[in-house]
Amino acid sequence: MSIITVIDGGVTAPKGFKAAGTRAGIKAGKTNKDMAMIYSEVPAATAGTFTRNIVKAAPVLWDMKVCEGGVAQAVVVNSGIANACTGEAGYQNSVDTAKMVGEALNVNPDQVLVASTGVIGFTLPMDVIANGVNLLKDMITDTREAAIDAATAIMTTDTHKKEFAVEFTLGGTKVTMGAMCKGSGMIHPNMGTMLGFITTDAAIDSALLSKALKETIEDTFNMVSVDGDTSTNDTVVVLANGMAGNTKIVAEGEDYDTFKKAFMEVNTYLAKQIAADGEGATKLFQVDVIGAKDKETAKTLAKSIVTSNLTKCAVYGNDANVGRILCAMGYSGAEFDPYKVDVTVSSEKGTVKLVENGMYAKFDEEQATDIMKAQVVVATADVKSGDATATAWGCDLTYDYVKINADYRS
Repeated sequence: MSIITVIDGGVTAPKGFKAAGTRAGIKAGKTNKDMAMIYSEVPAATAGTFTRNIVKAAPVLWDMKVCEGGVAQAVVVNSGIANACTGEAGYQNSVDTAKMVGEALNVNPDQVLVASTGVIGFTLPMDVIANGVNLLKDMITDTREAAIDAATAIMTTDTHKKEFAVEFTLGGTKVTMGAMCKGSGMIHPNMGTMLGFITTDAAIDSALLSKALKETIEDTFNMVSVDGDTSTNDTVVVLANGMAGNTKIVAEGEDYDTFKKAFMEVNTYLAKQIAADGEGATKLFQVDVIGAKDKETAKTLAKSIVTSNLTKCAVYGNDANVGRILCAMGYSGAEFDPYKVDVTVSSEKGTVKLVENGMYAKFDEEQATDIMKAQVVVATADVKSGDATATAWGCDLTYDYVKINADYRS
């Protein structure tokens, strides 16, 4: 299987992809960028996954339709206004935005993906959107700086841009995959207020592309939680334009496995970036469940621990309060024997066992506190019932989370 190499890059890293980011003026009184564009020189196979919230934003409804066609050539994203809970007018705004981009880039508007993030309940200022599209079409390029601008433009409460890129080979041909995403609050399985855009120059059948995306999403973005809220706008889309020149992947096999492995690495990195950048967060909290009887049990337990507000508060306070972890496991709905469970916490500062066979293990409180002061804290729960494992990512719950969301519309 091909070696996957991490490279410096974002959505412009693969062949044939260009991007841009600019300030259109959606965010009133601010100077930061608020619109981004991605463009493929040729139509690309595309696939997407979207929010499971019944209340879906207009751009989500539009993108679901585009992805049904299996082909896309451009993406336009705005931050500041979510275009959610906006009815028929909001949906028409998404359609009109796609038409604008289609005319600007000379592509089929039915192959233009549209994404929005920001405050719910407001329609898009279409004159501002039109101005942004015109600015972006003149700026679009395949440079590293263009990818950075695009990744910066989609941020809302994010504290930093989130990008990643890898290289690997398919049948002896070098292939590249790049990505950018945003997400900081309203993050909860499955997915959250997150937008993710993945580009690749691999040639792959759109049905297999969709299969690979959905399977990797389950163990990456769908295992992230910040605050227990699932948004109206969650979107992850991938475009594969085939410009690397590899033999097209049309069936499962070695090349498909390699592609999926690269997909997993990209999505895992971005998922962890979102969790670590949770609103007000001071640390990444990773939960590993091992020894479960099956995958679903492992995932249920890991998610329950990582989403527990009491556990998240304990992580913020560097408090090795293992009772909160066991409690979260107990109400998860998963079946396990509590008197077989071992729990440890670890970080770059060391490892300490907190529970052995369901009973409090005598441990050094000062050592445990010091371990939990690190920026990445890992809790491992071994339920000793089988070989299944799962990992979930979250963050601590701080005073600043409340401040950020109390002032969100201010």
